[in-house]
Amino acid sequence: MNILSGINSTSSALNAERIRMDVVSQNIANANTTRGLDGKPYQRQQVVFEAVLSAQQSAAGMQGTEAGGTRVARIEQDQRPPQMVYNPGHPHANTEGVVAMPNVNIHEEMVDLIAASRAFEANLAVVKNARSMAMQTLSIGKR
Repeated sequence: MNILSGINSTSSALNAERIRMDVVSQNIANANTTRGLDGKPYQRQQVVFEAVLSAQQSAAGMQGTEAGGTRVARIEQDQRPPQMVYNPGHPHANTEGVVAMPNVNIHEEMVDLIAASRAFEANLAVVKNARSMAMQTLSIGKR
């Protein structure tokens, strides 16, 4: 793997983690949304990643361990049921006074946000180190 392919695979991971942070932010923002356009409470979304094999390996028909990066395979809805909360004064409460709240757990979302942020920072450090190595290589070549 050369330096440029390393930067390319890391940049795809940066993009994937940015999307993950966006999805987690949407979950947090909609944690109290009891009715969407479909009339149902908001459902938590989660990002599913997949590895991308490098183009050279795929073209050669090789099956190796060198990855070409990471991408978002899909964004899917969490299938856990909504949280049923007793709140008879809420405008969306049913006849028993129970409101269907989103299946979003703020603590879980904060942990996901911190994990995505740390992964983003780690990938950014890889890009910075690869750039530094490239610059040092160029300076050696000038001597």
